[in-house]
Amino acid sequence: TSRLTNVSARGFSGAAESALIPGLVTAGEGAKTMLIRVVGPTLADFGVPQTMVDPRLEVIPGGQTFTIAVNDNWGGTAELRAAFASTGAFDFASGDSLDAAVLVRLPPGAYTVRPSGANDGTGEILVEAYEVIE
Repeated sequence: TSRLTNVSARGFSGAAESALIPGLVTAGEGAKTMLIRVVGPTLADFGVPQTMVDPRLEVIPGGQTFTIAVNDNWGGTAELRAAFASTGAFDFASGDSLDAAVLVRLPPGAYTVRPSGANDGTGEILVEAYEVIE
């Protein structure tokens, strides 16, 4: 069988209706552990100009208005660093970076990742989703 290991979208994200809002769908038997990231400041390390300074992320089930996961400033946790390494996601420069990342178990279904910037910040972001194999 085959499986997708990573999907990502890079683009400008603004406030309200000009936000970059990707979706993803999980399928199969049972819930999957997903690493979801909104990368802003670390993109500058790759030469990307005008990155979002302080991104935040929310994960929302399809057709719903409530969030099931949220993060602002990933915090450099050992659990997230291990997920980065196991999925092949590039590491963030430091635990103090203002990028956002979350590990979440998602039952089969559709989900929206809603990024936003602190203080209505805007800029280039990379939204990523990785399946974490346990």
